[in-house]
Amino acid sequence: MTLLVGCGGEGEVAGRDTGISTSASASASNGDAETSGDGGTSSNSSSNGDGATGDGDTSEGEGDGDADTEGSGGNHKWDVTAVPDGNHQCGSGIGGDTEFSYIWIANSSQGTMTKLNTETMVEEGRYYMRPDGGGSPSRTTVSLSGDVAISARSNNGGVSKFWAQLDDCQESNGMPGIQTSTGANDILAWDVEECRAWHNPFEGKAYWSNRPMAWAPGDFNEGTCEYENEKLWTSGSYQGGTEVLLLDGETGDIDETINIPQVGSSYLYGGAVDGDGNFWGLQNSQRIVRVDREDFTVQDWTLPGGGPGYGIAVDSQNRIWTCGGGHASRFDPETETWQSTPGASSGIGGCMTDGEGTLYHSRYSQGVIIAIDTDTVMPYKEYVIPAYVHGISVDFTGKVWGVTFASSQAFRLDTETEEVETYGGLVGAYTYSDMTGFGLSSVVGQPSG
Repeated sequence: MTLLVGCGGEGEVAGRDTGISTSASASASNGDAETSGDGGTSSNSSSNGDGATGDGDTSEGEGDGDADTEGSGGNHKWDVTAVPDGNHQCGSGIGGDTEFSYIWIANSSQGTMTKLNTETMVEEGRYYMRPDGGGSPSRTTVSLSGDVAISARSNNGGVSKFWAQLDDCQESNGMPGIQTSTGANDILAWDVEECRAWHNPFEGKAYWSNRPMAWAPGDFNEGTCEYENEKLWTSGSYQGGTEVLLLDGETGDIDETINIPQVGSSYLYGGAVDGDGNFWGLQNSQRIVRVDREDFTVQDWTLPGGGPGYGIAVDSQNRIWTCGGGHASRFDPETETWQSTPGASSGIGGCMTDGEGTLYHSRYSQGVIIAIDTDTVMPYKEYVIPAYVHGISVDFTGKVWGVTFASSQAFRLDTETEEVETYGGLVGAYTYSDMTGFGLSSVVGQPSG
């Protein structure tokens, strides 16, 4: 069985303005075109870079981005749509259901999260992630059930979970029916929105940084065709220490708290999960940290040559990747060895693998997405896009997504045709985690169904 691929287009979809413009990526010029308004059509003229030298979160000193060649190797073929044998009563499984047709993007300066349909490129919801409308969110993560969690990186942190499907949303505000956002211009008040599953404010933690987010796989029940016992990893730093938390995916309650002495009063910048559900955290340009899912022991390894150490991802072989500025390093947990792409290791930017032998990464500060062979650790192709993108993700049809905070846009790249489509209705967009859920599904394998 293969995925059903929607046909995104320009203009009206079901009577709504998609906010999409389309172009084939061909050339680039300096400067980002600013966009205004939520959901409006954006110009897709090419540009190289956002002009930023860092991420802007200067209160913590790391720069976090809120507003308050052609070579050998060729294209890797997309071949992850098959669903393995199992209980076919469960339907098509992950990637074949509508809950996996979304990319969830943090609008950091607005304190919200966008639910963007990856097939139609229509925004279907926008939500405050914290009661005060703040928190400068920047990381989203999607579970194997298709639901999303988002963290507030500043001002005491906090994590919220939202349902992907309306059928899962529950009555909570006393009004008839389910009240939930339907788009960028329809953000409901905190106490009205009913597709939020839970919020954990981490009272008493006083986190100055609450960034990494990564779902751990649960247990697939073939009788109910649902995942059970899903868990969520996150990390917070306070004055004097850093800890990793394992949360109950159903309630948001803290199951485990693990001190990370190797990081101390610094912080973990990004996080990812391997096929066994172990947490991997990245201390910016210094080390990676592993927390064992079973016994919660902690190990760490120093980054090679001081980096790159900004984005983190796990490939289908359970190898860990750190990324920055167009370069990447691969860590093999079995041999405890590193291998890096040629060139300097400094810079910023996220990365994501496609499950079929390619790591996609942006080159700071150019409008370029680089394809890196995950076996040879060599770049083999570059794709020109309209602007520098800070975050990279892959959807379940094989399209590569880039998110830029400078012009508040999201770009969808078809690596086969090199066509780029643009959504221009974001606000201070800043996300470079597993925004679609494909990263988790590619390392744990497809579920039965």
